[in-house]
Amino acid sequence: MTAEDRKILNRINDYADKVLKDFDPQKTRVSFQLEKIKPIMEEIATELNIPVEEVFMKYMDLASEASVEANTKFQNTVGNIAQYGDIGDTY
Repeated sequence: MTAEDRKILNRINDYADKVLKDFDPQKTRVSFQLEKIKPIMEEIATELNIPVEEVFMKYMDLASEASVEANTKFQNTVGNIAQYGDIGDTY
């Protein structure tokens, strides 16, 4: 992820944190969440002179990439816990 991509992702996430702070993401429709963050995506689209749909697709790709990075970092820090089996397993 480039530094510019990281700025875009952080900008959208920061905006989402503000406008969605009172909503449980697990109980809130995705379409509602997207509607709430649409203004920042439109702003970025205008700045970059690209369609808002392209900003949306970029955001989804970047969010996915960030999730993979975070998971990889976690796995490298903690290791693969699954290899040790379930805590409730009997021997």
